[in-house]
Amino acid sequence: MSGIKPVLLWLRRDMRLSDHPALIAACADGGPVIPVFIHDEGVEALGAAPKWRLGLSLAALARDLEGRGSRLILRRGRAQEVILSLARELGAGAVHWSRLYDPASIARDTEIKAALTERNIKAQSHNAHLLFEPWTVETGTGGFYKVYSPMWRAVKDREVPAPQPAPARMPAPDAWPASDRLDDWRMGAAMDRGAGVCLPHQCVGEGAAQDRLGAFMAGAIGPYKDARNNPGIAGTSGLSENLTYGEISPRQCWHAGRRALHEGAQGAEHWLKELVWREFAYHLIYHTPEILHRNWRQDWDAFPWSETADAAVLRWKQGRTGVPFVDAAMREMYVTGRMHNRARMNVASYLTKHMMVHWRVGMDWFAECLTDWDPASNAMGWQWTAGCGPDAAPYFRVFNPETQLAKFDPEGAYARAWIAEGQARPPATALSFFDAIPRSWGLSPGDSYPAAPLVGLAEGRKRALAAYEAREF
Repeated sequence: MSGIKPVLLWLRRDMRLSDHPALIAACADGGPVIPVFIHDEGVEALGAAPKWRLGLSLAALARDLEGRGSRLILRRGRAQEVILSLARELGAGAVHWSRLYDPASIARDTEIKAALTERNIKAQSHNAHLLFEPWTVETGTGGFYKVYSPMWRAVKDREVPAPQPAPARMPAPDAWPASDRLDDWRMGAAMDRGAGVCLPHQCVGEGAAQDRLGAFMAGAIGPYKDARNNPGIAGTSGLSENLTYGEISPRQCWHAGRRALHEGAQGAEHWLKELVWREFAYHLIYHTPEILHRNWRQDWDAFPWSETADAAVLRWKQGRTGVPFVDAAMREMYVTGRMHNRARMNVASYLTKHMMVHWRVGMDWFAECLTDWDPASNAMGWQWTAGCGPDAAPYFRVFNPETQLAKFDPEGAYARAWIAEGQARPPATALSFFDAIPRSWGLSPGDSYPAAPLVGLAEGRKRALAAYEAREF
């Protein structure tokens, strides 16, 4: 194969071999395919948990590639410099990658594409991260959707291409270029002792993701509509972490859900709606990238949120607010790297409404602590709950964590699973919290649980609604 130019496959959040359009196109070019991952400034800026989890995904993909006679090349530096240097080193004729949709990635990829084209190197990007490209979903008047429900109605019956199998073969070069060692990147360094606690709760790699999807379709998809709201049971698919790193494709999930729907699974349509909710988040960051850092509704810019990292915010982070639903959710996050979606809404509502703290404080902390962190879903979720985001009833909704927990977890399993204080024999999940958190917090199972909420639920609701009424438009 020495007479055919090599092809670079630049991997980012597409850590799989099946239903991978960029990989398929790279193999179709005919030359040796060199998969490469670049530890650039975007990777460096990741929070502790997502960076660690990305490292696990890279290790799993490297093993899968080796099983196909291929190899994952690791390089560190600015993406453009690394890509151009590697292309020159190998005499590459093409570079393929999967598109990302945040503004920083778009700007970076546009520059790289121009630089490659200038050097007569084919540069081709592909859709692997979404069901529908954001620019292909429009309202009847030609604009983008600002409300979820009409977007769901617009796309629910659209054709989604069938998932493609992994290539039968991946042509390898006669000699592989030099590669960094993943261990030398120390991607889990900031996790410290929390990594060991979190690790058993991760479902890493393409094979594990497919198994997880199969198990969900065989069981929990049926009662999903109601079970998804109960944080005390395993009522969801858990695939958020796998979609985040591209260990499974949204098309694979969509078609599995459609099959379940046709077979009569009662919860299938609601699960498909959750996939489109993820699409809606990316739809918004593409068309309104400011959602990532400032109020989506600009008339909220003068709202009197606090952004001070004071003692109250620390108690919220520590799961010591005295509100069991909020505290259990925060502790679940430290132990597992994830948080139940119903719990996320209550945690965010308590911070932004009862405590009157800016949503950016919570969004940034989630970006530090979630192993399923997703830039679009995280930003939209926080703004949706805070009231300044895309929602038809923004600030009137103030979640009451007490009644929410009573409604969706009447047996109290969630709080018992994660809050050790006050239990004679707390479960391992609750005790693991103390092994996962920073030592500097100085917390132990022998501590007394707060006797009263940090902010009373009735008091906080009243203050939040008063601030809403006094807001100047």
